Amino acid sequence: MRRRTTHDSKIRLWRLEGSLIALAVSLFLMPGFEPVIRHEGNNYFHVFLNGTEVGTCADEEEALECLRTARRSLPSEGGELVFAEAELELTGEEVYWGRVTGRREMTDAMEDVLRTAAQETLERCYTVKIADFIVSLRSKEEVLAFLQGTLAKYDPDGQFVVNLAPDPTREINVLTASVVSVGEQEARQEIALREEYLPSAGIQAVWNQFSQALLPKVQTDFEDYELGLQSLDFVEKIEVVESYLPASQIITAQEAVEEVLREKETSQIHEVAAGDTLSGIAFRYDLSLDDLIAMNPLLTDENSLIRPGDNITVTVPEPELTIRSCIQEYYEEDYEADTIYKDNNSWYTTQSVVLQEPVTGHRRVVADITYENSLPVFTDIVKEETVVAAVPMIVERGTVAPPTYIYPVSGGFISSGFGGRKAPKAGASTNHQGVDIAVPTGTAVMASCGGTVTVAGWQRGYGNVVYISHADGRETRYGHLSKCLVSPGQTVTQGQRIALSGNTGNSTGPHLHFEIRIGGSAVNPLNYISY
Repeated sequence: MRRRTTHDSKIRLWRLEGSLIALAVSLFLMPGFEPVIRHEGNNYFHVFLNGTEVGTCADEEEALECLRTARRSLPSEGGELVFAEAELELTGEEVYWGRVTGRREMTDAMEDVLRTAAQETLERCYTVKIADFIVSLRSKEEVLAFLQGTLAKYDPDGQFVVNLAPDPTREINVLTASVVSVGEQEARQEIALREEYLPSAGIQAVWNQFSQALLPKVQTDFEDYELGLQSLDFVEKIEVVESYLPASQIITAQEAVEEVLREKETSQIHEVAAGDTLSGIAFRYDLSLDDLIAMNPLLTDENSLIRPGDNITVTVPEPELTIRSCIQEYYEEDYEADTIYKDNNSWYTTQSVVLQEPVTGHRRVVADITYENSLPVFTDIVKEETVVAAVPMIVERGTVAPPTYIYPVSGGFISSGFGGRKAPKAGASTNHQGVDIAVPTGTAVMASCGGTVTVAGWQRGYGNVVYISHADGRETRYGHLSKCLVSPGQTVTQGQRIALSGNTGNSTGPHLHFEIRIGGSAVNPLNYISY
């Protein structure tokens, strides 16, 4: 048996060291492996795209570059854009060396993930924005067909066309829509054509327009007017931009017309005018009377009182796009002249007298009537001929605010109301001429309205009483007083203390008897008091 020597041990050690060196060299030379320089922090990254691991790398920027390359390879054969979700995530660790994925390999893996995530091919299109409404069509011709289609209801003879032109107020490339007559469109094209070949032609056109404006206006008769549609326009601003969208979000011109003209219920305010009734307002807006009342909490039923100037909530059907049209019309109508008022500074505003009764007139009219969709919003009379002149109503009216009346005591309660009642004691009236306000004896009694004291003293039945005559011809009476604090002929102001309440005369207990008389007749004072 051969004995191991120290020399043999050295040989084995040299062989082991050689093997380790050879292994290390092969690892460094093997494709896909690279040394990692020792440093603090992560130096080796696992790359995930949409949750799927697509490789490893030693540098974050390398993963981003691979993703950009993969994205560029996605467009379809037709050259259109493809929409795909792309969420890149890197998780790092600190290693000495490790296998990293080649760029081509990682790019291919990313491309596979993106193609799986690709949702739909994005097509070039034109997006039309009308206020908050947005619709997209495939071409500029489709946009023009769509906008032209919205005018068809109001322009059945095709007298107007839609123009698309760059919006000068926007820095980005945005088109805006306008409506011109066919004649104006042809004139614009002719001027543009002339300017292309003969620049001075444009100057000549401006001069022609200026000289035409200087010509004297010829008086026209009713037969000289060209009645019918005069102008069309869009109320809302229309903006058109080029964009890329999935095919499912692009519609045809006809579909766009139907969608934009579909009516929706919108709340509006109707201001009540003279002669308006609830049933008439409901009919005008195509509402039932019950629906109109339900929209307005202050209206209780069909007999609810409405006054000129009141605001009534109504709903009207409105499309997304509003078309403003001007139509010149001829009509004959009866009309009323404006009422003439003559102010009388010595009368109260509650007083008026008709000095002249009105007479209805008749006239012939040519007018430009402006509509928004189908509702008239403004009338401009172009020519008017009176057949029978209207005679105005003349009214003399007062300008002085009438006096007001206040509650004559503080506190208390109504112990007996106005009108018929059961006599509270022998000798008391069964037709009460005022109201009884129960208050303790000695409570201050105030003048309900300013005026002149006519009676202050004892009156049969009333006990101590004060009568005050007021500027509007009314009279107030205060009875069963314990003490009068004013004298006949004295002028008092509203709220001035005139007496103390009591229990004098034909009385059932401490209280104030209060009356208001108009023309000598007692009325319910509670109907005339301002609290």
